[in-house]
Amino acid sequence: MEKTDVEILFEQIDNITETVQQYSNETYLDSLAVTLEVIFYQHPPEGMDEKLQEQLQNFIPQLDVSKYKTTEIRKALQLAMLKGMKGATQQQHLMTPETVALFVGYLAGKVTAGKKNLRMFDPASGTGNLVMAVLDQLETAGSVFASEVDPTLINLAVLNANLQKKEIEYFHQDSLRPFLLDPVDLVISDLPVGYYPDDIRANDFELKADEGHSYSHHLFIEQSMKYTTPGGYLIFVIPEFLFDSDQSDKLHAYLQENAHIVGVLQLPETAFKSEKNRKSILILQKKGPNTTAFNQPLLVQVPSFKETKAMDDILAQMNAWFAENMNS
Repeated sequence: MEKTDVEILFEQIDNITETVQQYSNETYLDSLAVTLEVIFYQHPPEGMDEKLQEQLQNFIPQLDVSKYKTTEIRKALQLAMLKGMKGATQQQHLMTPETVALFVGYLAGKVTAGKKNLRMFDPASGTGNLVMAVLDQLETAGSVFASEVDPTLINLAVLNANLQKKEIEYFHQDSLRPFLLDPVDLVISDLPVGYYPDDIRANDFELKADEGHSYSHHLFIEQSMKYTTPGGYLIFVIPEFLFDSDQSDKLHAYLQENAHIVGVLQLPETAFKSEKNRKSILILQKKGPNTTAFNQPLLVQVPSFKETKAMDDILAQMNAWFAENMNS
């Protein structure tokens, strides 16, 4: 069977990364960052092992990313990053599945339809796969911002954006600290799940825990609301248990006061490695002077992405819901 362009490009990136890894004794993800620099600048970084430099010089003429489509580059890089994350134990080193990222992009297009010069922000961008998948589907994005605290992931995200010729302004910081950022029209995020270790910083949030560590996924929702314009939208990939946890009463009250729930989509179990990793998508609108609650929020049980007929039916129902409820 003939290889696709995505497979060909992935294999080339993978070969170079493994070569870098042999010489540098770094992780696959850190070696991948070196590879992407070499591809982008078309020469090896200065100060590296001479033998490795020679090897990389041999790879460079064979690798011309300009002949690939942006989506092919994104998917090939995604495969390389997934390979690097296979051995990673940290939760934040898990990537948003492609099908889920595409779904978020579809929803982003629906809630921002007709909006010119859209300002978008992902406060937990990881390697940037979600924000770039959404950008591929949004025609009206003006300014795009993203934040990530992990140095390896943000390095990969910036190189990823450069190779795809996407203009994204990155913040390298703890995303629960203040940003030098004007409010945006749309926030998208695959929420980091777990406890936030900085209790002093958490004290500034309404959604802080009454005792012990606060949930970072709750604080991320509040932080995102802070940087959204009144009437703006937020699309979160959330853990299935978000509204059933021990601190969920506080979250319910906070959302009731500050947001309208646009919809909740339960994603198919098949999109995730296991039942405990299962996620949903939560769509919110920040309350503003001209906003009103939705009569009937969009509640959807998404079928397996492989079930084409069921998927078409669900999309038709969702399109009808958006046509009826988002005409304001």
